[in-house]
Amino acid sequence: MVQNIRDMDELKAFLKAAGNKLVVIEFSAKWCGPCKKIYPVFHAMSVQYRSVMFANVDVDNARELAQTYHIKAVPTFQMFKQTKKVTLFSRIKRAICCYRSGSLSEPIFELCGADAKKLEEKIREFM
Repeated sequence: MVQNIRDMDELKAFLKAAGNKLVVIEFSAKWCGPCKKIYPVFHAMSVQYRSVMFANVDVDNARELAQTYHIKAVPTFQMFKQTKKVTLFSRIKRAICCYRSGSLSEPIFELCGADAKKLEEKIREFM
């Protein structure tokens, strides 16, 4: 099931309730063609991957969230674990990278567009 998120309070509560589970948030708009295309696939994934929590943010109804999460195009998918955005690196790769570079910063994972195959690959990777 996909939860509709309307504001920051709802999002914070949703992320907190997820605990250690992966959270996938779709930022979309009703007028967006690719959003309409991915909608049934995203909902099917929410049934298939029961250990993952899915949510949708309509960028027109939740402008504050769209700005806070720097949404520039729809659909955009962001993933979270333990209330934080998922990064591109696994823990091991991140440790090696951070050790070598001396940096603790890490790129944030974000998927723009209605590529269902790529979305599912990333869900499986980050579960």
